[in-house]
Amino acid sequence: MKVSAYFRLMRFNKVSGTLLLWFPTAWALWIANQGMPPFALLGYFLAGTILMRAAGCIANDMADRHIDKHVKRTHLRPLTTGEISLLEALVLLGILLLGALYVVIQLPKICFYYALAALFITILYPFCKRFFEAPQFVLGLAFSMGIPMAYAASGIGFRLDMVVLFILNFAWIVSYDTMYAMADREDDLRIGVKSTAIFFKSHDKAVLLFLQIGFHSMWFFLSIKLKFSSLFYVFWCMALLVLIYQQWLLRKNDSREYLRAFSSNVIYGLFMWCALVGGL
Repeated sequence: MKVSAYFRLMRFNKVSGTLLLWFPTAWALWIANQGMPPFALLGYFLAGTILMRAAGCIANDMADRHIDKHVKRTHLRPLTTGEISLLEALVLLGILLLGALYVVIQLPKICFYYALAALFITILYPFCKRFFEAPQFVLGLAFSMGIPMAYAASGIGFRLDMVVLFILNFAWIVSYDTMYAMADREDDLRIGVKSTAIFFKSHDKAVLLFLQIGFHSMWFFLSIKLKFSSLFYVFWCMALLVLIYQQWLLRKNDSREYLRAFSSNVIYGLFMWCALVGGL
């Protein structure tokens, strides 16, 4: 029973969050290394992604343990139900962070500072729901930190393509986490938790459409600048169909459809990874 609770606390039973964190890092590794990232770098970043996603989930649940019990989707989480104590969660968090530290010290020194910034933002994020109208903006920063780290680990400093990739990924994260928050909007309004789903009000779908047009168009800009092959555009068009599908789901104004739209972002991320693998 405890092992199951630990796995659920780290969200190992839900791989979509890990994939959503991994794809931006994979995109950056493929672009920074012109389609041929070293196997060692892939291993380090994949391990770091798994460890930090699990650590972030624990930090989030520790901060929200008194809030989660009032939200239908989260009221059975292990810390909220008491399956796992706060001390046990803290020890597990420490073990995960030690593992992440071991990974990051294998990388260039600058990656350590990026990792510290990512850790700070990750810990800050759950508390932003209490005082910041758009906490998804903070999550967008946290989930984008793997991009400059991947470039730095590949021996590349700031470049225009890295900045564009960071911005488009930030917009993608804000869009999909807003979909996620739309499913909890009624509960969040009742208990006073803030989110972009509430902040955007009745303009939520229009803002999401604007964000999707923006970040998907930025991919097109990158394809021209970096001279991707024609195979890139095949997957780019397939990813566009995913965004159209999401807009169709959002129009149904149903919490289950909002979550379905959110989940489909894993397919979007995979298609764009395939676009880079085939286009570089």
